[in-house]
Amino acid sequence: MIEILKNNYRKAKLRYQKLKFYYSINWTKTLYFNFKKFPFNTAKKLPVFFYGSVKFTSIIGKIEIEGNIKKGMIGFGQAYEMNTRHKGIAEIIIAGKIVFKGHVQFGKDYFVFVSENGVCEMGHMSSLASNGKLICVEKIVLADYARFGSESQIIDTNFHQMFDTETREKFKITAPIFIGSHNYIGNRVSIMQNTITPNYCTIASNSLCNKDYTSLGENVLIGGIPAKLIRTNISRDWEGENENLEQLLTV
Repeated sequence: MIEILKNNYRKAKLRYQKLKFYYSINWTKTLYFNFKKFPFNTAKKLPVFFYGSVKFTSIIGKIEIEGNIKKGMIGFGQAYEMNTRHKGIAEIIIAGKIVFKGHVQFGKDYFVFVSENGVCEMGHMSSLASNGKLICVEKIVLADYARFGSESQIIDTNFHQMFDTETREKFKITAPIFIGSHNYIGNRVSIMQNTITPNYCTIASNSLCNKDYTSLGENVLIGGIPAKLIRTNISRDWEGENENLEQLLTV
């Protein structure tokens, strides 16, 4: 009798969790986006899920998904962090091109801007936690397992023209950003134009990155304003966490 009750309880709990999950999805935006941006055979699989409130300021650009198409493989506003509430300020402006190369997660209240000439590529299991922003005017590439903490920003432009007041030389406004695979970026990190990181790089919270760090080699910790080498021979336990990440973040 007790085993029967336990079994019924587990089934009821599973049903409740499924209902709670599907209730959290913004079905209006999810259906609109998928059928607006993808061919029918792709759209019917609903590869992109939107959670909570989100504003589509512009989605005239091109969205591509490489690899095996699965339901909910890209989550925008996905609840995978400790905080559970949406502020309702998420916004998407895609005039250029964004390419997803696997499962990708955007946290709650995220801002995405890809300009008309911008190209953004996001690797498998890359993620951008809540209250952050991605502004792509030229090119931003996140490799597999490039994972960003909350309130971080990735910006490949300084927005305004700067020049040398003596020589009158004008400086380039934009420059590409390349984030290596298995990068662990803390919260409130600013990744600015010209940033290139090696694989297996950890970036400390509240840091500013603005140059090529690949000469430091892999398995390094960098941090500061601007970021510099803090420690070598250090890495997040990716091998130990990969299975949990796949289970936790894959719909």
